[in-house]
Amino acid sequence: MVSTIVASVRALMRSLAVTVPVTIVVTDCFGYMAKVDGWSMQPTFNACESDAPDVVLLSHWSARKFDVKRGQIVSLVSPREPNQLIIKRVVALEGDTVVTRPRYRHRTIIVPKGHCWVEGDNSDKSMDSNTFGCVPLGLISAICQYIIWPPKRWTKVEPSLPADRQYVHYSNDKCLVAFNTFDDYKDLDDTDGLSLIEHQ
Repeated sequence: MVSTIVASVRALMRSLAVTVPVTIVVTDCFGYMAKVDGWSMQPTFNACESDAPDVVLLSHWSARKFDVKRGQIVSLVSPREPNQLIIKRVVALEGDTVVTRPRYRHRTIIVPKGHCWVEGDNSDKSMDSNTFGCVPLGLISAICQYIIWPPKRWTKVEPSLPADRQYVHYSNDKCLVAFNTFDDYKDLDDTDGLSLIEHQ
């Protein structure tokens, strides 16, 4: 009886000695699943407040070189709460000019090198770059790939912009991130020295 228990414990320990390191390596290098709490990313995540929270697949591998693209949704360390991970959309990259939302202290901002500008899709309920400013790319831990739960919500997460945002491209491949009512910002090409050549 005792020898059987000892043999079982040894077998369990051998199994754990293999599976735990493999699980850690897979989670650290490739990705993991996470529940999305809150309403800051509605309607992309947690579209219906009465439903269970969405569960997403996050890829560490895709973010390993911090080669993020405009419109991608990322998981990042909160600049305000370093022990907390938040999920936001990358709206602008280094060199881009952002027309900020009213709560930010400047009307426009140019994203500095090695940083990005992130926003929640539900701006009224989001604490994002309009609160804490540009975010170092080094804080990004993963890129969101899929909504995997609940089953009726399963879908690939594609890069896009919040509904009230648009890009205006420059000749130097940089962007102005403006609101859809771009006519309100026509003076930016003069005041900020921007050369607008295409309006998308």
